[in-house]
Amino acid sequence: MAYTLSDLRTLIDLERIEDTIFRGTNYDIGSGSVFGGQALAQSLVAAQRTLDSADRVAHSMHGYFILPGDVDAPIVYEVDRLRDGSSFTTRRIIAIQHGRAIFNMAASFQTPEPGDTHQTSMPDVPPPDALASDMQLLEQIADRIPQHLHSFYTEERPIEVRRVDPVDPFNPTSSSPVNHMWIRTRGTLPDTPLLHQAIFAYMSDYGLLSTALRPHGRSFLQPNLQLASLDHAMWFHRPFRMDEWLLYSAESPVAHGARGFVRGQVFTQDGTLVASVAQEGLMRVHDAPSDESDES
Repeated sequence: MAYTLSDLRTLIDLERIEDTIFRGTNYDIGSGSVFGGQALAQSLVAAQRTLDSADRVAHSMHGYFILPGDVDAPIVYEVDRLRDGSSFTTRRIIAIQHGRAIFNMAASFQTPEPGDTHQTSMPDVPPPDALASDMQLLEQIADRIPQHLHSFYTEERPIEVRRVDPVDPFNPTSSSPVNHMWIRTRGTLPDTPLLHQAIFAYMSDYGLLSTALRPHGRSFLQPNLQLASLDHAMWFHRPFRMDEWLLYSAESPVAHGARGFVRGQVFTQDGTLVASVAQEGLMRVHDAPSDESDES
């Protein structure tokens, strides 16, 4: 079964119920609960659709994951119009299921304007054409994929990923807490800034916390390891296209107290820094295999 770019675009295209209330559907990526990137992307779309100024674009968003989402129930997004200023617009978004908030986010939008410019340099890594895709790597270890995960791991995905230093999830070894990966959509997108931002917001939560697992030789497949995104922040510095190669460069400077912190930078192929990400997540190791949910 294929999970296509068209499916992803449909997923983040919310139904409007009232002026500031929207409803979204879900797609289970194999975790059994709502994927955090989905909540980020849908919240951003909901907020954008309440803006009075069409020229304003998101420059930052800060979210907290409160409860695991139910993939079998729709999500209702309520948007609070906090402020509409002369240059900036601020929105608060609450994602609700079964009468409870499962996620909340604040987002800020700005009318583009000129200003001083500087940035850090892009890491020196091999280009995407020199690397194997995630799907090609999985084909090499297909015989080790458990049967109940086989359909998830082998299905076509809407975003192609090529990692500079891939980790075998079935046999992880200790390595530095750095993860460089090239990403782009499998298909061309229209010239709609919100769409490119929302799709990156969706992708930004994919594999980010696993960067903090690398020094410990752990994999998200370990049955005694409980992982969950706790909060997630993003800053959009410049326009970009998700249908062109982007380098998503992540590092984890610290893990402590059953929490891992990861920060990331996003560069175009010519080295332009277009976005930054930060996330803290739960990394709880149980003494014995556990069937607990991601609820912390």
